Amino acid sequence: MTGHADDELKPSTTEGYKVGEKKSVAEYAKLDAEDESLARWKASLGIGAAATTGSIGEPGDTRTVVILELALLIKGRPDVVIDLDQPDAVKNLEKTPFTIKEGAEYRMRVKFRVQHEVISGLRYLQLVKRKKITVDKSDQMMGSYPPNTKENPFYEKTFAEEDAPSGMLYRGTYDALSKFMDDDQKEHLSFKWTFEIKKSWE
Repeated sequence: MTGHADDELKPSTTEGYKVGEKKSVAEYAKLDAEDESLARWKASLGIGAAATTGSIGEPGDTRTVVILELALLIKGRPDVVIDLDQPDAVKNLEKTPFTIKEGAEYRMRVKFRVQHEVISGLRYLQLVKRKKITVDKSDQMMGSYPPNTKENPFYEKTFAEEDAPSGMLYRGTYDALSKFMDDDQKEHLSFKWTFEIKKSWE
């Protein structure tokens, strides 16, 4: 079952697009120093002396993207924040359903850290099923990021606002599979979670 869902949840591709050669932050910083357009691109990513010397992250931690926190931002309600730095936090997501009132407006926010290397084309993928039938699928580009530094210890990305469906037919339990991947098809985090659409918040 999980394998089949994984097959369904793959990033979209653009015909003819080829991922560039992987380079370290130091290599990017030195690349074509006289090229003004490239210099502007590197500046937009924050690639410079600070990024090459001040990257944070434990030396023994080989992860390049660390998802620190997920939050469900619901209009008129307190934010629901999941600290993924806690042990077993990802495993517990599937066991503890979120409740969303039908018709409610909500957004998802992710807090994350990039370490060791530049990440190109980070994206968030999501597949939602109800009674094993796919009801929603999304692929949202987050962007490219250099490693975080002590001055800028994490990034945050808030996704577009969505409306929960309304009506008796839409009430019930939904199962979701989410992934964070990049242009190299590297999977940084994959997790399953559950939410319930209800008539009220109770």
